[in-house]
Amino acid sequence: MENPLSNLLPSACHFLSLNGSELMLLVGIMMFFGSFGGRIFQKLKIPQVVGYIVIGIIIGVSGFAILGKNTVAALNPISTASLSLIGFLVGAELKIEVIKKYGKQFVGILIGESITPFFVVGILTGSVTYLFTKSVAHSVAFGLLLGAICAATAPAATTDVLKEYRTKGPLTTTILGIVAMDDAVALILYAIAATISAPLLGGHTVSFLSQLGAIAYDIFGSVTLGLAFGFVLNLILKNIMNNDGRVLGFSLGTLFLCTGVCNALGLDNILAAMFIGFFMTNFAAKKTNSMFKLVERFTPPIYVLFFVTVGAKLNIWIVTPFIAIIALLYVGGRTIGKTIGSRLGARLTGAPESVRKYLPYCLLSQAGVAIGLSIAAGNDFQDSVGPQIMLIITATTFIVQILGPICVKYGVTKAGEVGLNVTAEDLMKNAKVSDISIKGHVICRPESYTIVNDTDTVGSIISSFTHHENTNYEVRGSEGEHKGKLVGQISIDHLKEAMQIGEMGEGLLAMDLMEKPKVTCSLETPLPEAYQLFNDYDTEAICVTNEANETLGMLEKFAVDHYIHSRIVELEHKLAKMEG
Repeated sequence: MENPLSNLLPSACHFLSLNGSELMLLVGIMMFFGSFGGRIFQKLKIPQVVGYIVIGIIIGVSGFAILGKNTVAALNPISTASLSLIGFLVGAELKIEVIKKYGKQFVGILIGESITPFFVVGILTGSVTYLFTKSVAHSVAFGLLLGAICAATAPAATTDVLKEYRTKGPLTTTILGIVAMDDAVALILYAIAATISAPLLGGHTVSFLSQLGAIAYDIFGSVTLGLAFGFVLNLILKNIMNNDGRVLGFSLGTLFLCTGVCNALGLDNILAAMFIGFFMTNFAAKKTNSMFKLVERFTPPIYVLFFVTVGAKLNIWIVTPFIAIIALLYVGGRTIGKTIGSRLGARLTGAPESVRKYLPYCLLSQAGVAIGLSIAAGNDFQDSVGPQIMLIITATTFIVQILGPICVKYGVTKAGEVGLNVTAEDLMKNAKVSDISIKGHVICRPESYTIVNDTDTVGSIISSFTHHENTNYEVRGSEGEHKGKLVGQISIDHLKEAMQIGEMGEGLLAMDLMEKPKVTCSLETPLPEAYQLFNDYDTEAICVTNEANETLGMLEKFAVDHYIHSRIVELEHKLAKMEG
């Protein structure tokens, strides 16, 4: 079916091929509208990656065809770079102590979630294909190849959701471990399926041992190359960690150099990048760990371009009724297989309840390896099932790339792992003055115990001081035009001076001791801005008021520090409880 949207825009809006003068314009279109779509979907409580892909579909070959097929193909280096970055950051999470702790669980779940959908999809699609073709050989080969391809899980969209929602916990750890390894299982399954299918279909026959040899070269060559580049990067970085710009430059340079070598040698750039990250997080000098944060800050615009490109590649107008039926069976069978297999593997290996219940929601995405294997099938069986398999994987990728991230968000949310992967800096960045509390009591509010009247005696203030942690007070007027308004502040030093006078000091009023406030802020003031005020005015306390200058309490630096520390401890306890 021809795309009815492709002719709606004038020819000047279609970029059918890529040249140097148009590159920046296209990158600008993709990044601007991709970011815009991601923000809209984020506002709708849908993972931003879905917005990126939808924008890609709208401007790509399925939509208005602003990006032509050849143009999208010319943008493949963006996809390669992005997948290398994703592999690198996934590898950073594969710490040896984590592998030792969860290794048995990873292997059990990996086998279950890869092998089970292989059989489920194979049987379903093979049986229905037989109803259409009445050919046993064709049907068996079709089912075997699709079953093998469905084992792969795309790390890109999945890890993007985990990053967006700052997840941490046993489910997140398991997801990262599984998506890092199941592509290798899919490659092995495809080798077996292709070896069996070739004589059935009369395709290009390659012996099973030759296929396994090629896979071994791919896997072990990529791992070795990644470890070697990781070793070199460590030697370089450990002496320049005081310069963030150079650290980022050498890190990305090493990563992309490794990717280029992989392409030249026919190796897997994702796996190689993953083992650069694995080496750096486990064997490099500890001070180089901050390098991961620098690289992670570089990735957002690359991810936008990558997922827009993914959406632009998808062509939904090539689907026939037969392809549509098989595609739906493929998606349904893959979902059922991954659900049964992952839950069975999790149960047999004693995984936590959250992993058993919610891991299946996080394994639906497919892209890179699945598409790559479908292309291999198209080449190996181009005169039989190859073209149909390519169409089916393209159509199903469209479905799972949209639904997959939404399901990942649901899974990690229900598992209670959203927002646990945060630092003190993250908590500070996302908090306001109104959030600060001690022992469950909000500090800044109209009835705050940090507020005293200008007519209160020193004795009554000292009595309050003995029951609370604060050492500074906000003074409000008690009559006239200043009633309820901020008129001054009192510190513990003022109280000490009053007590030195003796009993007479206790009779002094707050107005006798108070000084003019150095600085004020509001309940909506972000904590980073409040901290800047502490530093700029060389003070430990800031008066909080509303727009009418009415008193709302005293923000003290120690209270902010206590709040942030308490939140970190609370999150650590929650994680420890999850992990048992």
